[in-house]
Amino acid sequence: MSDTLKIYRFPDQVLRTKAAPVENIDGKLQELIDGMTETMYKAPGIGLAAIQVGKPISLVVYDISPPEEAHKINVIMNPEIVSREGSITYEEACLSVYDYSAEVKRSNKILVKAIDREGNPIEIEAEGLHAVCLQHEIDHLNGVLFIDHISSLKRSLYKNRLKKILSKEEQQG
Repeated sequence: MSDTLKIYRFPDQVLRTKAAPVENIDGKLQELIDGMTETMYKAPGIGLAAIQVGKPISLVVYDISPPEEAHKINVIMNPEIVSREGSITYEEACLSVYDYSAEVKRSNKILVKAIDREGNPIEIEAEGLHAVCLQHEIDHLNGVLFIDHISSLKRSLYKNRLKKILSKEEQQG
């Protein structure tokens, strides 16, 4: 599967779906991982949850390496945040949230238990951007978007702006 996948955008209700645990690691899943990876890099983004491409399973691909470095894809399945520490405010955006970014307060350090691409149990200690990225993507697996973490006023303003954008797109065909 070397084709890019469709990324669903807010307000599509698929993004509010809670992901089911990954139970079978087979060729079909590996193809999905490859397709998600290609889609994420082409978008471009630093993370992508399976929910965002319409697959309600607990799967995330991400790469937080600096642009000047070689790609280092990370694949986690069935992630669970087991501890949190401190806080950080970070400007977040999302491939599923059209043309918007906002500051979101999250934990600065987290410990995540998950399984890797081969099904091996792993623990990830993440801090800073790494922690923010993981929390953002794990939120997707629970049907939560980063705009759910901003004030209701900012969210309302964004929704109104989005309606205007979508209305213009419809009129243009």
